[in-house]
This record gives sequence, structure tokens and C-alpha cells, in this order.
Amino acid sequence: MGRLMTLATCNLQQHALDFIGNRERIIKSIITAKARGATFRCGSELEITGYSCLDHFLESDTYLHSWEQLAIIMQDESLHGILLSIGMPVMHRNNRFNCQAILLNGKLLLLRAKLWLANDGNYREMRHFIPWSRPGHVEEYYLPQMIQKLQGTTKIPIGDAVISTGDTCIGLETCEELFTPDSPHNAMSLNGVEIFANSSGSHHSLRKLQKRISLIQEASRKNGGVYLYANQQGADGDRLYFDGSALIFNNGDILAQGSSFSLNDVEVITATIDIETVRSYRFAPARGLQSLSTLVYQRIETPFCLGSVDDDFNPDIIPSKPQPLRMHVPEEEIALSAGCYLWDYLRKSGAAGWLIPLSGGIDSCATAVLVFSMCREVMKALDQGNEQVKADVQRIAGIYEPENWMPQTAQDLCSRVLHTVYMGTLKNSSSETRARAKNLSTDIGSYHIDMNIDLMVSAFEQTFTKSTGFEPKFESLGGSASEDLALQNVQSRSRMVTAYMFAQLLPTVRKRPGGGGLLVLGSANVDECLFGYLTKYDCSSADINPIGGISKTDLRNFLAWSENEFKLPVLRSFLDATPTAELRPLSDDHPAQSDEVDMGLTYVELSVLGKLRKEAKLGPFGTFQRLLHEWNDQEPREVARKVKHFYHKWAVSRHKMTVATPALHLEDYSPEDHRFDLRPFLYLPFYSSWSYKKIDEAVERLEKRRQEKVDKETKG
Repeated sequence: MGRLMTLATCNLQQHALDFIGNRERIIKSIITAKARGATFRCGSELEITGYSCLDHFLESDTYLHSWEQLAIIMQDESLHGILLSIGMPVMHRNNRFNCQAILLNGKLLLLRAKLWLANDGNYREMRHFIPWSRPGHVEEYYLPQMIQKLQGTTKIPIGDAVISTGDTCIGLETCEELFTPDSPHNAMSLNGVEIFANSSGSHHSLRKLQKRISLIQEASRKNGGVYLYANQQGADGDRLYFDGSALIFNNGDILAQGSSFSLNDVEVITATIDIETVRSYRFAPARGLQSLSTLVYQRIETPFCLGSVDDDFNPDIIPSKPQPLRMHVPEEEIALSAGCYLWDYLRKSGAAGWLIPLSGGIDSCATAVLVFSMCREVMKALDQGNEQVKADVQRIAGIYEPENWMPQTAQDLCSRVLHTVYMGTLKNSSSETRARAKNLSTDIGSYHIDMNIDLMVSAFEQTFTKSTGFEPKFESLGGSASEDLALQNVQSRSRMVTAYMFAQLLPTVRKRPGGGGLLVLGSANVDECLFGYLTKYDCSSADINPIGGISKTDLRNFLAWSENEFKLPVLRSFLDATPTAELRPLSDDHPAQSDEVDMGLTYVELSVLGKLRKEAKLGPFGTFQRLLHEWNDQEPREVARKVKHFYHKWAVSRHKMTVATPALHLEDYSPEDHRFDLRPFLYLPFYSSWSYKKIDEAVERLEKRRQEKVDKETKG
């Protein structure tokens, strides 16, 4: 038996600027770790402030309040006897750094500054911090006066160093550093570091966890050693959902795994390690030779030991054994991430519930099913005895009933927090969509209203005609394309106004004491946002859009999965229906339009084009070249038509994204303009652009080459 040590890492439900709540959750995680025998605890990135403070990281108050919270933690003797890594921002020499504060028994040992900052996609860390960018460099940091009194010194080390205990050596990484080609753990391993602690603030997107796990597993397997991964979990004030997934690996084997989606505020996982297994794993002579020429780290020494005394054998302490990884399929990821995000948003916003304009189509159906998924997760948390969730349920939904009311089913909870409204017109809305909306509402338990908005739409049309003397008509009735579009849009925009009126007044109608309105949920999927296939300021304009980062393809797969998992056979009727906006007059009581016909592209094609635009970083010509191979069953001219049509519609619709409803981020090809997809919103016509000219020339060359080949074969 070697030297055993129990190590802890965690998922924390932190929130931007919630200094008191964040501190309390940090303390709870430390106490839990100690109770499980842990001697080292790794926390999430910027856990004192919450990760998504954004430009609040430019304010001096944020740094002052961070030190004030750390001072309270330092003085709490119940938190002594365990080595701690706590994430916080630090200002040093008038520069701002993203740091891990290393504490032991109320004293600071080191401020480890982040070397490489996340600065793409959803991340703007370079706007708020500067990277330390000097691996192995350490200098002196002058402590704030309140900390000097507790520390007993005026200075501590800041920079990139490792912690040397009496029985092992700990190295520190922060989030993005794991994803860089030359991660710090490589050099630290060659320097004798045996435990790597990654303090992370990593958001969820579909299929991302596999990449994260593979990197951690490879780091541990290639270098040997114990890898602790901590993360934030939940919604912390922005469009991202942090998926937790705390992990502990040893020599490539997973020993402990936290939840990816949970309503728990604090989740601590631990593993007991025999540190001798790391030393015996590192046997290769080539590794030893490399260690002689690698970066040398300064070691911050402490006599504190993480493990048991060599001659103190305790048969009750057993090393943790490898376990299989737990992974979610993408459809389950959608259900859980959006469900947990919606509950976090609802309970933190103080609203009375949700309202969805339920059309009878797939998009609003998927949005409603996500709220139902939220209710299912809440019921699971109640069954597990989660007191915080219980208090939130009684505050939000139990207010209708006497004290101590609790829901018995997900439908029971849904009837209190979800309100659905079908807003149809007599001449454009079919009986099928009206029935689908009603049936879905019945099955998930939402409070449902079926209404027509003909009077409102007619009032707009008559007001326009009276003012101008012109009566617009649909194209099918002899009008122009502009008239047709205007008549469609007035219906959509009327629904937005109606939705907000109902959201404000339905709690009053239902005699909910204390007032409080509903939050409106949008339902425009990522492909429609990409193409601009929505009306600006229509019912896609809402408070939150939970599907605004999900493709139509993934939404259909999610609903097919939910049909069985949630036992909702009504979803089959949505999946079998033709997607339609129902904004034109019916033909024999059936919709006279189809979304894909209107767009001139299928949803599958839109997803491909969106990924090439954003993820592959291709412009029109590069997209055309790529698709000549991927869509080789289509003629080059047809590929060119689709590419040019897509980029034209995307460009002329960019202005819609500047005011788009904030969407939960899930797909990495999202066109969301606010922070993720930073591009102009006024473009010159693409059809006269150089890139389109290049596409046309390429098509002509290909067609000419093909014709020459045909002619040659004919002559031969």
C-alpha cells in the first residue's frame, strides 16, 4: 500500500455578482469535501464573482468585494485543514488577472494567474483581463491591507508556480489552457507535478463534453498523474448554460464524474488516490530525458501533507476504482440543458411563469416540451429532497394554493408555470394546427387559451386602407409580393403584442396573489435565424428563446426522442406535419404554404451551409468549392444557386439578428449577433460581389469542361 490521499472537485451554481451566495456555496463545498476526508479542494473559475460578470470585471468594486469574500473565508477556522484553490479576479500593477487563490489554514500561498485566455466565440476574456503569458515566472504581489492583517505579511507570490506539499506536487491550470496545443500540464508533468487542478468556466454546447473529456483523459494518460476538473453549473446571468461535469482522472482512468445537468447548487465529487500509482506509471526513459530540458517551475513549499502517514494503515480507506464514463445523447442534452437553464432563469428572475405563443408547429411545440422537461427535472429534484428547489416551487407555483402545496406530477407543475396561447385567424389557420396545439397543451398540462386575432389584424388593414385608399391583397388573390408579405407580417407582429398583453395579465386573470408577470418564450430555431425566415418584432421577439441555438434537424430528433422518453404520443402529429407559417389564406382548409418551399432550401441544407459559414469559416466561394464535393449528386449550377441564395438571404437579414431575442447557446454555427457572431448588419448586394463573380466563372468552367468531355466521347 502506498500513500493514499482523497481529493475533491466540484460543480457550483454560481451567479454573476452574487458575492454572498457565491461565498456560501464555496464554503458549503469545502465543508462537504472535508467531511468526505478530502485534503485538497479545487473550485471553479472566478467562482467568487461568478464567471459571466463581463464588463463588471472592469469595475474596481468587483475586485474589492472579491477580497472581502476571501477574507471571510480565510477567517473561518472550520475551513482549515484542507488545501484550497478558489477562483477570483485580481488586480496587480494596474492590470487585471484571472487567478486561482491557493489557501491553507487561513493563509494565502499563491495567486496563480491564467496564462492563456479564452477570446473567441462566446468569450471575451482579453477585454477584461490580460494573460500572464510568462510560463514559470513569479513575482511579488502586494496584498490589500485587509488581507495583510490576516496574512501577517504584506506580500505573496503571484504568477505561474506549483505547490509542493510534504508528499506530492500540485500544478494549476485554468479552463482554456486545457484546450491549447501546448497545455501547461505537459511541462508541469515533466517537472514532477503529480496532481493537476483545472479551475474552469466552460459552457455547454451540443456534443462538446466528448471533446472536453477526451482532452482531460489524454492529458492524464500521456503524462501520468491525477487530473481534477471543476466547473460552474447552471445559468449565471448570460446566454450560456454551464454544464458542470466535474471529473477526476488518474493515469487515463476516470475515477469520479459529476452531473452535467443538475438543479443542485453544490455538487462535490471525491476520489481516493494512491499517489504511488502515478510514480510507477511514469517509467519511460524518453520521458525522463525530456524532463531534463523542460521549463523549471518555482515551487511554493508547505509542510502540509495531502496523504496518509506511511505507517498508518487504515483498511477503511480504499483507493477509488475506475468507472465507465456517463454520456448523454444530443437529444437528451437538449432536454436537460434547456430544462435546467429555464428553471434557473425562472427562479432567479422572480417571474410568475412562462408564456408561449403555441402555433401547432414544430418550433413552438419544441419550446413547450422543453418547459415540460424543466418540470420533469424539478420533480426529480423534489424526489431527491432538494430543499432549495422545494422553496422555489412553493414561491413560484405554490402561491396559488394554501401553504405547503407541492406538485405531484410534471403536468401538475406545468399547469402553474406554463401558459400557452394559440393565436390563429379564421381564414389562414387550419383546424389541424389548432387541434395539435390543444392536444399538446392537454398532454403536458399547460394552462391553454385558444383565440383568434382576426379583429386586430383587420383593424390594422382597415386603418391602412382608410389612410391611403389602397387595399392590399395576397398574391393568391391578385396582389403583389410586397402586399403579400405585408399582410403576413401584420399577423406575426400582432401576435407579439398579444403575447405580451397576455403575459402581463394572465396571472391576474388566474387570481395569482402578489402580482408578477410571465416571461414570453420565443421559438425561432437557429436555421430560421440564420436565413432570416422570421418577421422582425413578431412572436419570435420574446424575453428568452430556448431554441434559438438549436437546428431544425436537432429539434426534430429531440421531439422524436421525447415522444418515447416523455411518453407524449401527440408529438408524432407534429413530426408528420409539413412545417408552415400559416400566414396566407388556406386552400381547402389546408395550409397554402410550406417553410422549405418559401425558403428555397431544406432545413438540412441550411444546417450544412450554416456550419460552413461559421464553423469552417468559409465565405461564398469557399462554401461553393466545398459543396461541389459534398453535394456531388447535384449539378454545379444548382449548388451555386443554393449557395448564392443562402448568402444573399443571410446578408439582407443580418439586421434581424441585432434585435433577436437572447437565445440559449447550443449550436456553434449560431448567427446570434449580440456576442457570438460579430459581423456587419449592412451589406452591399452580394449578387454584384466579387465572390459571386468567382462562383459564376467556376460554374462556367465546369460546364464547359463537361461539355468538352461529352463532345470528345461522342466523336470517339
